[in-house]
Amino acid sequence: MASTGPELLLEASTWIRLFQGLAVTLTVSVFSVGLSMILGVILGVVMTSKNPVVHWVSQIYLEFGRLMPQLVLLFIVYFGFARTLGLHLSGFQAAVIVFTFWGAGEMADLVRGAITSIPLHQLESAASLSLSKTQIYRFVILPQAFRRLLPQAMNLVTRMIKTTSLIVLIGVVEVTKVAQQIIEAQRLTIPNAALWLYLAVLVLYFLLCFPLSKWAEHLEGRWSN
Repeated sequence: MASTGPELLLEASTWIRLFQGLAVTLTVSVFSVGLSMILGVILGVVMTSKNPVVHWVSQIYLEFGRLMPQLVLLFIVYFGFARTLGLHLSGFQAAVIVFTFWGAGEMADLVRGAITSIPLHQLESAASLSLSKTQIYRFVILPQAFRRLLPQAMNLVTRMIKTTSLIVLIGVVEVTKVAQQIIEAQRLTIPNAALWLYLAVLVLYFLLCFPLSKWAEHLEGRWSN
């Protein structure tokens, strides 16, 4: 049995439990990111509309998503709406709903910015060639918007992965919660377990997010030339 923090990290059972928690973190992230990307692209295209009602509604949504802390949204959905409306939401479901709501708004704003950044003369040139709106989007707007969008989207993904650590506060047993459970079980025998376990969690998050961050930097540098 381990008697110090480093020895605790050398035990296979510690890492098995941490990786099980990490699998939950990844599952929440994959569902949230996937739904956010799909909904964000759709909303982003809609937000380019010149309709004042669409503009007004989208701005309210974006500002609400930006200004409201994700933790508060988690509490509202999990402890507020679910119980008030009699819904049976698990912590996992509440997390996916909240992170999708937040991520879709952020993604929509990125998509809107990427589309509106395309020079107007390109769209006019495409229209002069008798291309339909669908063809203009397919052959002119979307390819260029994708190149502008992808590095920023990767940065959003890393932010979403890191923010999933908040779901520990609504009882989801993800990697941070697993670390807390191990620390609590060892608090009498290994007083410094918290330092080593949270460092391990930090490393796991770093290993998840760093490659995505570097890839985003690579794409941004490559496509900005």
